[in-house]
Amino acid sequence: MAQEIERKFLVKGDFKPFAYKSSRVIQGYLCSVPERAVRVRVKGEKGFLTIKGIGNKEGTSRYEWEREIPVSEAEELLKICEPGVIDKTRYLVKQDDHTFEVDEFYGENEGLVVAEIELKSETDVFEMPDWLGKEVTGDVRYYNVMLMKNPFTTW
Repeated sequence: MAQEIERKFLVKGDFKPFAYKSSRVIQGYLCSVPERAVRVRVKGEKGFLTIKGIGNKEGTSRYEWEREIPVSEAEELLKICEPGVIDKTRYLVKQDDHTFEVDEFYGENEGLVVAEIELKSETDVFEMPDWLGKEVTGDVRYYNVMLMKNPFTTW
């Protein structure tokens, strides 16, 4: 079983000069119950179908299964997703042996910028860049599936 281990932070400074790649991401959810989320994503010119399970109590790890699908199929699946869409640009920022995925949100989540780092283990150590802010790992409000249901601009 594939296990995703990640930590999530708010962004407080200018990270863009350090980004080596960016892509627009549009995603929706076919299923968004607490036990599982089934996500459809168009990222650049690629499509993805992802299933995520419920996380551990700290929110650092959970089951994740993802497969690339034709972008045309992802676009069709987006049409039957639950109401609400996540629209963001994802920036990749290298930091030593790790890569931060920094998401700048648009639409109903305008103003929110979140950085995630995937780790090999829950005890993996990494350097925190200056632009990284408060840790929000495990705060369900910042899960994309929750941002679809309860957007940042409504908080």
